[in-house]
Amino acid sequence: MKKHILVVLIAVFPFLGFPQDVTIVNQFINSLTAPQKATIIHEFNADTRDQWHFLPWSSHERQGLPLKALRPDQKELVHRLLQSSLSDTGYKQTTEIIGLENVLAASSGDSVYRDPERYYVSIYGNPAQEDIWMWTFEGHHVSLHFTTVADTVSYAPRFFGSNPGRIMEGERKGFSPLVNEEDMGLQLINMLSSSQKKIAIFNEKAYNDVVSLNKSEVEKLAPEGILVSNLNTAQKKLVMDIIYEYVSTIPADQAIEKINNIHKEEMDEMRFAWAGATELGKAHYYRIQAKTFMIEFDNSQNNANHIHSVWRDFDGDFGRDLLKEHYTKHKHQH
Repeated sequence: MKKHILVVLIAVFPFLGFPQDVTIVNQFINSLTAPQKATIIHEFNADTRDQWHFLPWSSHERQGLPLKALRPDQKELVHRLLQSSLSDTGYKQTTEIIGLENVLAASSGDSVYRDPERYYVSIYGNPAQEDIWMWTFEGHHVSLHFTTVADTVSYAPRFFGSNPGRIMEGERKGFSPLVNEEDMGLQLINMLSSSQKKIAIFNEKAYNDVVSLNKSEVEKLAPEGILVSNLNTAQKKLVMDIIYEYVSTIPADQAIEKINNIHKEEMDEMRFAWAGATELGKAHYYRIQAKTFMIEFDNSQNNANHIHSVWRDFDGDFGRDLLKEHYTKHKHQH
């Protein structure tokens, strides 16, 4: 279980961070041929900017180019860009999830559909000349969106999945890139008293997926489950540990700032809700919903061995809140 120090910091917007270093992205852009640029780089306001999915490559058409279409030096720059945009934890999870494509290829015999090189890179805007731009990295079970507006970055939406949820045989038996997200959720629901469980469990059957799916914009779901303010100290701490597990994919200083903001601004409305079984190996789903964000975790497909997890910001996905504030500010300056 990760330990973290909560310090008093000013409130910030949802799932945000400090400005991205444009050096690496500009190196990547400069490495591209003209045809590659035409496919990877789009106008910032392109209709496709907020379209995303977590299905395998042939099940959903994606913008940009896959790793397969890049030279080795360009792939290296993409990985450097991921490393600069994520924490060590976030980068490790991303590469572990991609690595599961090899496991699926071996078990299915289909190395075309299950291809770790079919993860796509797109850039919206011009990072060298503009202070509003976005880059995305997306493929099966990974969907990452980094939207820069002036001196702030939005990381939402952020989707991670895992198939298998845990490797069931062989040398890597038991391995899961999302083990903490699952185990801590199960630990929390089983830490509740029987009366608390009656409130927290809002459905005896788990969903078949995260409710928000791949919508470009989401609204708050019904206020199901138990208020976190009604939990005891140990239970509240575990809720925050779960949230930190999701937040820890972004750089550490930004993750701590985000956690402190949640602690100060989000606790009154926050709810923990559960659906399905409360033990490993049976279909289960949980949700943490607060004022500005929602976390969903679902493990119900493939005999409860196929995980989908997502972080959504109600107003801030794809930097919408940042863009609104930016345009309002500049409108008033004219």
